[in-house]
Amino acid sequence: MSTVLIIAPLVVTNWPLIAAAITASISTLGYAIATDSAHTINECCEEIRDRKIREEITLENSEILADAQNRGETMTVEKGNIKATFHRDVRGSLRLTIDAVGLSKAEIRKIGDELIGRVTQQYAYNRLVTEMKERGMEIVEETVEEDDTVKIRVRNNI
Repeated sequence: MSTVLIIAPLVVTNWPLIAAAITASISTLGYAIATDSAHTINECCEEIRDRKIREEITLENSEILADAQNRGETMTVEKGNIKATFHRDVRGSLRLTIDAVGLSKAEIRKIGDELIGRVTQQYAYNRLVTEMKERGMEIVEETVEEDDTVKIRVRNNI
């Protein structure tokens, strides 16, 4: 007997778990975590700075739970002339702000949607695998399709 599940995640978690999903997913897209010593887009020459565009995207159906020691959480990643910052907004939703040079708003929006999609997929994957292990299931086979669809075959050992 087999079952096909299509996961549409509701992201309700705390910052450390979403930060882990961000970290795990960004490298596959060629991004790196920004450091304080890295140059920022604002340090570019004046004519390029004039073309800097900002886009903000909020992940629907997300709630990053607050806890006492994690207030104002952010994580910034960079790739070339793109700087993307994931943060928890005042309502607790996951928000992504992208600053980029030399790209149109549509191109930036596409990049943002790809980043949010990859983070959401990584979060759902981690959550699903954790739940399956807790319920005594074993991953038998796992494949990633060309369109980044993840297929997992599991066996129920109970």
